[in-house]
Amino acid sequence: MADANLDDALGRDVLERLYRVIESRRGASPESSHTAKLFSKGTDKIAQKLGEEAVETVIEAIRGKPKRVIAESADLLYHLLVLWADRGILPAEVWAELVRRDGMSGIAEKNGRTDDPI
Repeated sequence: MADANLDDALGRDVLERLYRVIESRRGASPESSHTAKLFSKGTDKIAQKLGEEAVETVIEAIRGKPKRVIAESADLLYHLLVLWADRGILPAEVWAELVRRDGMSGIAEKNGRTDDPI
């Protein structure tokens, strides 16, 4: 189990480092940075790209090509982090929400939601 904890910490660290790089691209030249180009196009385009990557990940999963699922998953996570940065959401806020849900069934979590914005 210690290895799983190490893997979790390494994964979280990689995502947090990538988030910092993404944040550092805000305001950079869109000609020199794909991330800056996404920021310059706004939330709608960032969300669209996230959706495209999600669909591509699903397609590769259905095709049964694990290496392509891995590659598309990396793209999906990158675009998710760009969306978080665009909306001012820190990775730690998402980690805290996951911790809050730890040990809770998906049905119980969903039933506990309210219509009020969080």
